[in-house]
Amino acid sequence: MNVSAIFTALLIIGGLGIFVGVFLGIAGIAFRVEVDEKEEAILKALPGNNCGGCGYPGCAGLAEAISKGNAPVNQCPVGGEPVAKEIAKIMGTEAGDSVKKVAFVACKAHCDDITFDYNYYGVEDCRMLSFVPNGGPKSCNQGCLGFGTCASVCPFDAIHVVDGVAVVDRDKCKACGKCVSVCPKHLISLIPYDAEYAVACSNTQKGPVAMKQCKAACIGCSLCAKNCPNDAVKIENFNATIDYEKCANCGTCLEKCPRKSIVKTSGQ
Repeated sequence: MNVSAIFTALLIIGGLGIFVGVFLGIAGIAFRVEVDEKEEAILKALPGNNCGGCGYPGCAGLAEAISKGNAPVNQCPVGGEPVAKEIAKIMGTEAGDSVKKVAFVACKAHCDDITFDYNYYGVEDCRMLSFVPNGGPKSCNQGCLGFGTCASVCPFDAIHVVDGVAVVDRDKCKACGKCVSVCPKHLISLIPYDAEYAVACSNTQKGPVAMKQCKAACIGCSLCAKNCPNDAVKIENFNATIDYEKCANCGTCLEKCPRKSIVKTSGQ
């Protein structure tokens, strides 16, 4: 056994190990990424759903934007006011007023309410029906298609199709907005959670046409607008709209609507 050869090999291996260690240490210092402590704290405060409802690529993207002052502390729709206040403390600022919102489907046309032009057999995805005649088999091409694409993208299991129309579970909804962006008919919007009344119809056809297409369609009769004591209801394109900044939740619009197109949101 050549002792000197073994000793030489050990020296070479040991020297190489020391060199690699020193090199990695220098590289770690040279290429070190500074960690923003505020950004890390904000990320921990966020709910971690990564739903994208804030408009940023996940919670990490939002945390970075808030820490740099590019997004408000109450940008997270899922965390709501509690998370906004916690982030405000981290940023040393005020959370400001935040209005809790919930998704609402502007259609209440169940299977028995709507007329059909033909039977549809194909891919059950609402986005695909833009390629078929009239945008779908229902006579009203502005109503809910009922194939549940909105439900498939909801990360909170807060929306389901019931008797041909999408219905939101207000207690589960976090107002992330995914259902809003995926609906090809643009029927879903985020409204104040405290709003007690909403127009559950998006049909803009004239009254006689709308009545033929759907039993629950708004016909633009203006009775809701004329009787609203707060001037909160307007008729646009033969369809009623509610200004929630003016609405006092008195319920007059619902009482006067002959078509019952205006509904209590808690009973959608």
